Amino acid sequence: MRTWAEISLPRLVQNYANIRAAVGSSVAVAGVVKANAYGHGAIPVSHALVEAGAEWLAVSNVAEGIELRRAGIGVRILVMGGVLPPEREELVQHKLTPVVHSLEELGEWDVLGGPPVHLKIDTGMARLGMRGEPTAIAAAISALRQVHVEGLMSHFATPSDPVQSEAQLVLFEQVLHLVRPEVVHFASSFAIAERLRGAWLTLVRPGIALYGYAPVCDVKPVLTWKARVLGVKHLPKGAAVGYNARYQAPRDIRMAVIAAGYADGVPRALTNNGQIEIGGQLAPIIGAVSMDLTTIDVTDCGPIQIGDEAAIIGERITADDVARAAGTISYEILTGIGNRVQRVYSKAR
Repeated sequence: MRTWAEISLPRLVQNYANIRAAVGSSVAVAGVVKANAYGHGAIPVSHALVEAGAEWLAVSNVAEGIELRRAGIGVRILVMGGVLPPEREELVQHKLTPVVHSLEELGEWDVLGGPPVHLKIDTGMARLGMRGEPTAIAAAISALRQVHVEGLMSHFATPSDPVQSEAQLVLFEQVLHLVRPEVVHFASSFAIAERLRGAWLTLVRPGIALYGYAPVCDVKPVLTWKARVLGVKHLPKGAAVGYNARYQAPRDIRMAVIAAGYADGVPRALTNNGQIEIGGQLAPIIGAVSMDLTTIDVTDCGPIQIGDEAAIIGERITADDVARAAGTISYEILTGIGNRVQRVYSKAR
């Protein structure tokens, strides 16, 4: 393999177990597996979570839910990111649970009939979700004839901000006081991490925490990402490297070329900026990150040869480290790992 990601399923399951223990037995845990399980592979990750006891999974769209159903996943699947009218028939066919974002949409489901729905309240995120007077929302629910509002949910904009979070909870509770659904959920990974117990309710939705990137429950990164060395060469002082000569060697150097580039998910923002783990050392990225290749300075890294492994995400470089260097967040790094990067599932921790 030229470039591959190693995913530790036992570590994933341990992360899930730690979250499960932290929130307590009265709170259900829905594993968020949208965006190909944050780049980790939705089908293997979902099977592992179900085997670990997960009764709910959460995805962004209908296609993601169908993919899991076709892979034999039988637990409840919540579709959080909106359902377009042409997708409704397949959603019903595959027994997915839609999140509804407006009273108009709720009325349309009531005319059509269909599965139980979860209603999202926009309490301050200002993306999807309904706004309105709590009494009007409660009245609309009471008037329903065919569809059952099983769940009520919202989402924190800034879980680390107690003032904004409390204001969001107050708005949510105004609706919850009038509507008594079976399932109530608000907290994702960082709301669990911030111990916003008032938002744990009956269900929590950990996403990034499952994969090891939230300061909660002693979770650990599940994924490492590696690539092979394709070439090694010596360059004299002053030699230009890569597109647009973005790097000139300040001394005689030894350079290695690794088999991953921005088409695989290595951020182009790491040009002359990031590091790669190789030979037990951290080697600086030099020159522009290319579509298929990345060049690194291995002058101080000991013997390096073609075929050696280099880690883009490894023991000494996390997705958080890559994200900081690239000016982004770990979510983007993990979900951006491309299809050319083969996923290899390990039983090792």
